[in-house]
Amino acid sequence: MNQNNITERLLRLAKNDLAVRERLLNTNQLNGGYHPEMEAVHRANAAELKQIINEIGFPGISKVGREANEAAWLIAQHDIAEPAFMRSFFEMMTENEWDINKKHWAYLYDRIQYFQGKPQRFGTQLNADGSIYPVIDEQQLNTLRVEYGLPIISYDDLNRTAKVEDIERIENENPYYVIWRDGVGWKSD
Repeated sequence: MNQNNITERLLRLAKNDLAVRERLLNTNQLNGGYHPEMEAVHRANAAELKQIINEIGFPGISKVGREANEAAWLIAQHDIAEPAFMRSFFEMMTENEWDINKKHWAYLYDRIQYFQGKPQRFGTQLNADGSIYPVIDEQQLNTLRVEYGLPIISYDDLNRTAKVEDIERIENENPYYVIWRDGVGWKSD
């Protein structure tokens, strides 16, 4: 295993992902659904990450360094069209919790919950209006965020957090998203 080569591959993939995202954002092309170019980048990156995992196992900090481990997490976090891969990467993070950044675990946990239409735990996912997607326990939210290395959410933002009972209403506001999400397998369990 050439650790430098794998580290460089992961960093290159994440850099490309963010560059494409930035370009599409700057040209107002990321509104109204999952942009085909962005999805293609995410799928290609995930395919290469899967190959890396086949080569070295989970790309933890001890194997690839902190920055490349973060790049691997970013690739998995962005691969929203492949729920099984995102879930399996989350399981690998859980099994290797000593070798990851805990805040990335929290983000991926919430991301999976969000795409399953379930309340999140750490308040990392937002609604289209910028408010916080419903959380399991608002009273413990900031305590959990501190524990996992996330910044505290302000009182005003906490007051704008959607309630768990709002999930169905939130989903009904964007039926095309729900159709897409369910079509790729997020609500299959």
